[in-house]
Amino acid sequence: MSSPAKSPLTFVQKSAQPIAASKARLWTGRILSGLTVLFMLFDAVGKFMMPRQVVEAFSRLGFPTSLGPAIGIILLAATILYAIPRTAVLGAISITGFLGGAVAIQMRAGSPLFETVFPVLFGAIAWAGIYLREPRLGALLPLRSGSVRA
Repeated sequence: MSSPAKSPLTFVQKSAQPIAASKARLWTGRILSGLTVLFMLFDAVGKFMMPRQVVEAFSRLGFPTSLGPAIGIILLAATILYAIPRTAVLGAISITGFLGGAVAIQMRAGSPLFETVFPVLFGAIAWAGIYLREPRLGALLPLRSGSVRA
């Protein structure tokens, strides 16, 4: 008798077990996620309030200020998704898309290096936060050190 062939799905199901999170890892993730939420809320409120700095940035980047509230709503929705544990991964993906657009806009406008790289750094902070506080992500996206074994 031959043994039944194992499908790739069976391998993924067995190897994608959640990794238990230590308290330090969990709290570090919560702090990074909290910083992400606070910054994104601050940014969204700026799009609604349109202070002088935001108006100047819109002008420099070639955006009409009338788009401020729409951009604020998109950012607020992504931030709320990120803040809710059940939808946090979808929120992280949405925030990543938003920040990717910010990088593209800054590059097109010829902005200084810091203004172009800052969204990338902040996206990394957002993903680090969710990676550290969500054990299932560790199983799906394993970060390993050392050599890889077959």
